[in-house]
Amino acid sequence: MDNKIILDGQKVSTHIREELKPRIEALKANGVTPSLVTILVGDDPSSATYVKMKGNACERLGIKSQKIHLPKETTTEELLHTIYELNNDTTVHGILLQHPVPSQIDERKAFEAIALEKDVDGVTSWGYGQTALGFGLYPSCTPAAILNIIDYYNIQLQGKHAVVVGRSPILGKPVSALLLNRNATVTTCHSYTNNLPELLRQADIVVAAVGKPEFIKGDWLKEGAVVLDAGYNPGNVGDVEYNSCYEKAAAITPVPGGVGPVTISMLLKHTVDAAERTLS
Repeated sequence: MDNKIILDGQKVSTHIREELKPRIEALKANGVTPSLVTILVGDDPSSATYVKMKGNACERLGIKSQKIHLPKETTTEELLHTIYELNNDTTVHGILLQHPVPSQIDERKAFEAIALEKDVDGVTSWGYGQTALGFGLYPSCTPAAILNIIDYYNIQLQGKHAVVVGRSPILGKPVSALLLNRNATVTTCHSYTNNLPELLRQADIVVAAVGKPEFIKGDWLKEGAVVLDAGYNPGNVGDVEYNSCYEKAAAITPVPGGVGPVTISMLLKHTVDAAERTLS
């Protein structure tokens, strides 16, 4: 009998959004409509799709969504000016700068310009530092999504060995910190890691965040591992080879329909959190 658990991101996402509905109603009763502004620089089609998805998710829940679309020739200074204006706009609760930006822009400088209380996507170094120390308001949305899936399915973290494959500043590094704060033993791997399959065979929890399609193979896993695939690559595939990993795993996220929907719900939740903080 197959006792494997498919970690259904759609189900977790729906649960989060249902819990947000009464909170949004309460805010509106107090004269506050949660508001998220998304900044898109240039014409990257994938980025435009992501921005549209986020906007649609806001509208369905009653969160005000505004998109600022800047031309691909935009300079760092022009982008910073836009961000500073939004920082000073009291009707805006969350600011999201869609990644990646055109090469002439200093992306890190732009991220750092976002006010901490409006950094609902968890991209500032200040926000990351607070998350790592255990008191950040808004962790990066994909790491937050991964932790929410783990909690929804009551997966034990304390004392478990988690192996994170990837070390990006908005995914691999913060999810490693969040897992460590929950008393997991964490190994963070990357492109210079030797003997990756050997390390993965020791993992109770595997977080795939490497950005390479079907990179992690089933025979790299130990029997009964929990696999959270944060990758999304052309052809609707994640960073793990799903069929072979499914055979070994006790629980696994599908792609699509796993981490992705929960990531967007965390963005909505953080925007509502930020709106509520303006009342307190």
